[in-house]
Amino acid sequence: MDQTPAHDNANLTVLEIIPAQSKRIIEIGCGSGALAREFKNVNLECHYIGLDIVDHYAGIAVRYCDETIVADIEEQNDVFFEKYRDRDCWIFADSLEHLRDPWLVLRKVREVIPDNGCIVACIPNAQNWSVVGNLAIGNFRYQDSGLLDKTHLRWFTRQTMFELFEGAGFEVESVTSRIIGDPNNIPFLAIVREIAKFAGTDGDIAARDSIPFQYVFKVKPR
Repeated sequence: MDQTPAHDNANLTVLEIIPAQSKRIIEIGCGSGALAREFKNVNLECHYIGLDIVDHYAGIAVRYCDETIVADIEEQNDVFFEKYRDRDCWIFADSLEHLRDPWLVLRKVREVIPDNGCIVACIPNAQNWSVVGNLAIGNFRYQDSGLLDKTHLRWFTRQTMFELFEGAGFEVESVTSRIIGDPNNIPFLAIVREIAKFAGTDGDIAARDSIPFQYVFKVKPR
């Protein structure tokens, strides 16, 4: 299946989270290289590798990356990860949800990442109010992009994102919410709150966690 079309817009929230002093970055799912382009404006000396499963995307990203790799990260053996154990920042900007086994990939990164290294990841929120509302009426249809992107293989909520990283041996350092639209004008929040109460959990927390469109995590080796 074709991957989500590459675009030339960098995720500025991810850009803000990447340590500015990073010396060696590898981005998994680099697309057009837009993030590399913007980070090079912050740190020109950083050696930036972009990996993508689509050769056409990598061909575009070479404009901004110091090196590009056409590969499926899930098909790489231990030799690959050993080769890149010098990377002090691994970026998964909207790519973990496309993997068959993101848990295994993160464990492999954990085995080689330096103690002072980090992972920066952006993950769509399956608990978003729009998904909850549409699911309630049976309107769960895959789309060409967005939360229901047809190329997404895995789904995570804020809670299970924490479990994803912690289970792979990482400690969450920060979490940033990416919110689309006015969070004070979401009629579904009251319904989400009531559903949570019926389920015996905190309605306010459930409503809060249904607002973000995505979460951006920065995690470090535990």
